[in-house]
Amino acid sequence: MKKDKFFTTLKSSIMKKSNFTETQIIKAIQEHEKGRDAKDICRELGITTGAFYKWRQRYGGMEVAELKRVKELEAENSRLKRMYAELSLVHHALKDAVEKKL
Repeated sequence: MKKDKFFTTLKSSIMKKSNFTETQIIKAIQEHEKGRDAKDICRELGITTGAFYKWRQRYGGMEVAELKRVKELEAENSRLKRMYAELSLVHHALKDAVEKKL
């Protein structure tokens, strides 16, 4: 039973969902770039300064439209990688079948 609890905790910590949308994050970063103090923004949002600086590292300098485009490209990249993996498996299976016939 201990093992199940460990994996559930591990899974939830890896797949943690943010309470904020990317648009909200970008707006907070833009406020900071305009000169507002990071501590004030963090206090208002209820986050740590470490979380804010992680956001800034990941999303700094981006506009909302750019972020949407990046998300679309990441989704397409993921889809293409899955497609390649499936085709690669089929290719190897067919190659093995041909070798067995010879």
